[in-house]
Amino acid sequence: MDFKNKQHRYYALDYYLKEKYGKKVFKIALNGNFTCPNRDGNISTRGCLFCSETGSGDFAGNRFEPLEKQFETIKTIMESKWQNGLYIIYFQANTNTYAPLDYLKDLFEKAIKLDPKIVAISIATRCDALNEEILEYLEELNQRIPVWVELGLQTIHSKTMRFLNLGYDELTFEKAVYSLSERKIEVIAHIINGLPGEDKEMMLDTIGFLNKLPIKGLKIHSLFISKNTILGKIYQKEPFPILSLEEYVDIVTEQLAFLREDIIIHRINGDAPRDDLIAPLWSLKKLVIMNEIDKRMKALSFYQGCKYTDKEQRDINLTLIKQK
Repeated sequence: MDFKNKQHRYYALDYYLKEKYGKKVFKIALNGNFTCPNRDGNISTRGCLFCSETGSGDFAGNRFEPLEKQFETIKTIMESKWQNGLYIIYFQANTNTYAPLDYLKDLFEKAIKLDPKIVAISIATRCDALNEEILEYLEELNQRIPVWVELGLQTIHSKTMRFLNLGYDELTFEKAVYSLSERKIEVIAHIINGLPGEDKEMMLDTIGFLNKLPIKGLKIHSLFISKNTILGKIYQKEPFPILSLEEYVDIVTEQLAFLREDIIIHRINGDAPRDDLIAPLWSLKKLVIMNEIDKRMKALSFYQGCKYTDKEQRDINLTLIKQK
């Protein structure tokens, strides 16, 4: 892919959407009032250690309001920044396939009919919350409107997964990716850099693992230490190393260089609510982070996929990883 005439040296989501739809497309994050099997006792009651009280849906709509009101409220905010755009309905908070099929059908069918300018629906969920009947429904829905499914991987390293209390492993993630891909549903993977105990090489291993899977998109951000999370309490009691901005930029630059060039970058950084964030405070400066990544990639003459070849592709040994 030729990145010479693009704003960034990686395959940014905004570029992809403008190429596909010819105009600005933005997400409207709705709240379907879901819970999570890692919170309600089905798997655990602790949840993922880094997850906020809102189930990582801090910027979604109010779960106590009907979808129509949520949609209109957030649409008004977004249109104050961008006029005449198109919309992607985004269910983000908690596990958005963790409910009876009838509930999912009622919710998603209602959501895609909220406005004729809706061009896709994006559903964030866990890799262990996709049974056969839900997969079949999503396959049918995908024939009427593009369906994106966002799956949290976070890391390929089993020791870290266990520490974070994720409740799934990399093989479950891999199975879910193939099940969705076989149904022509786009999969967006989510990873976190700077997890406790992981070094740069381990974070690159996670990219090597994803390169082998039929994913369509990737979200990357640094670890957030937030108030009212288990990880936040651990950190306040006994602080552990957090990535600096310079370290994060260096790691992401290398990850992009090793990443397949066809994978769309949906997010290259993120932010937690300012009032809840303990560390790193630099993560609030989203534009600065993006600019620093662009500057470093240019200085190194890097672009997405420049280090990805069949010869250089990492041979991930899952057995050895599990033993780390």
